[in-house]
Amino acid sequence: MRTSRIAAVGAVGIAAALALSACSGSGTGGSTSGDNNGTIGKVDGKGKTLTVWAMTGDLSDATLNAINDEFKKETGATVKVETQQWDQITTKITTALATSTPPDVLDIGNTQVATFAASGGLADLTSYKAAFQQGQTWLGGLADPAIVDGKLYAVPSFAGTRAVVYNKKVWADAGITAAPTTYDELKADLDKVKAKGTAADFSAMYLPGQYWYAGMQWVWDAGGDIATFSGGKWSAGFSSAKAQQGLSEWKTFQNTYSSKASQTLNTDKPDQDQIFADGKAGAIIANSWEIGVIQKDNPKLTNDVLGAFPMPGTSGKNQPVSLGGSDWGIAAKSQNQDLARVWVKIAASPDIQKSYVFGKDGWIPNSVEGSQAAVSGGTLSDIQKAFFTAAQISKATPASGNWATLEMPGMTGFFQSIASGTKSVSDAASSWDSTINSTLNQ
Repeated sequence: MRTSRIAAVGAVGIAAALALSACSGSGTGGSTSGDNNGTIGKVDGKGKTLTVWAMTGDLSDATLNAINDEFKKETGATVKVETQQWDQITTKITTALATSTPPDVLDIGNTQVATFAASGGLADLTSYKAAFQQGQTWLGGLADPAIVDGKLYAVPSFAGTRAVVYNKKVWADAGITAAPTTYDELKADLDKVKAKGTAADFSAMYLPGQYWYAGMQWVWDAGGDIATFSGGKWSAGFSSAKAQQGLSEWKTFQNTYSSKASQTLNTDKPDQDQIFADGKAGAIIANSWEIGVIQKDNPKLTNDVLGAFPMPGTSGKNQPVSLGGSDWGIAAKSQNQDLARVWVKIAASPDIQKSYVFGKDGWIPNSVEGSQAAVSGGTLSDIQKAFFTAAQISKATPASGNWATLEMPGMTGFFQSIASGTKSVSDAASSWDSTINSTLNQ
């Protein structure tokens, strides 16, 4: 599912973003209907039907049915769920939101919310934020991309993220029997793994130079950011002292513990999961779904052999991670916005998140509290706990409709130039910041 999401967004995201930006007005999104007093009260929906677009591979039928059953109980309305495929989904949503009869509720990739909000296609949910949160603290990597120009345009649904995956046998051969909990411990452990693995193509931690999702963890951990929004303007942040510190530390780490050949590579060619499965790396930074891929590539790497832990940072905390996942948006042109808000509130509720989004589907819940409860609940393996713990500290890419034009190949090229040394950290940051500023402020 995660690979399908990435492929679908990456293939059409740039073209769609350009089209949306061209037709965008003020960029403030759609307006709400109803009393707009911030409460989501009882709504009489007898005789009405709410249309929900759900992406294949996201929430299960059991979870959607549980939401729909509670919704019907509360409103009397019925729900028509239309499952969408990933191929060309960005274009399909763009087209649907422009019609007079769009789906009422849409399952949207978290980093794509800003694109549809910028077009005016999503309803402004700002005044209902507290009602949707229901006392929970949303994961930043889900909530931040849904806040555009200070306004909320979608509600977090679920998340997936990255953690360090390592081969316990390889580490044990180097004299390491426990996962590190600090950055210094990690480097000391990797020094031992590196000394033990003498093959020219072996990496103590395989960390490709183009792997900007991982690289940003060092920047965020140091207190830097891609860009910040203030006074109606985006300001790129890689030239800041904190971001420079993070980039420099990342470069040193990458050059020290990953193979020289990896400095100009991404995670796909060659596939980092295959490299790890073949024993050519002691560890990688991987998505949770990659565990299954690794074990398919090498069935000997069972859950007893593999381990995982959140990536520790120089800050003394775990490094902030980027989240993959979904948010629920409500179409600005929906004729059932009052009912849609009830449905989304149910979908985001602690009960549904605990019993179904996590309990049935195994996703990371939409809140810090939900993730903490999952970790302490006793049902997760040690490997799973690493990902649920990592998700509790998360960051996001800029919530701008123009961001999609910068991701690929811009961010990959930026990090590669630093890892390979073709540009100094300061020169690469200065050049890339200029591009970020001009693009985000179009």
